[in-house]
Amino acid sequence: MKKTALLNGPLSGHISRMGHGDLLVVADSGLPIPYGEKLIDLAVTPGLPALLDVLTVIFTELQVEKVFITNEMEQKSPDYYRKLSELLNTKLPDVQVEQISHERLKAITRDTRNIAFVRTGEATPFANLILQAGVTF
Repeated sequence: MKKTALLNGPLSGHISRMGHGDLLVVADSGLPIPYGEKLIDLAVTPGLPALLDVLTVIFTELQVEKVFITNEMEQKSPDYYRKLSELLNTKLPDVQVEQISHERLKAITRDTRNIAFVRTGEATPFANLILQAGVTF
């Protein structure tokens, strides 16, 4: 049996194949996902699984170089933004966090190669982010 925290086979497998600079979008249940893109759909019902819980486990397996979050999250969901910021500061203290517009985030998801999507059951407005893979050496 697998010893690490991430038990979802498709997600663990995808992370193991990611290279430097590849992108992983971790999304709420409402983000439009371009047809034909790699989707790992974890959503069960509104709120399950929560995006922050999924991130906590992803951080045990993925070397993250950069995180993109939206300005709108800070403006429209400030409590959620605070919780995400605390998680990032705790789990990824040395990782660059770049704030971008929600429209820019959607453009990146449409126009970028080497990208995959993880859809959670999160039901908080603008609870979407992009993780850019780093290297472990």
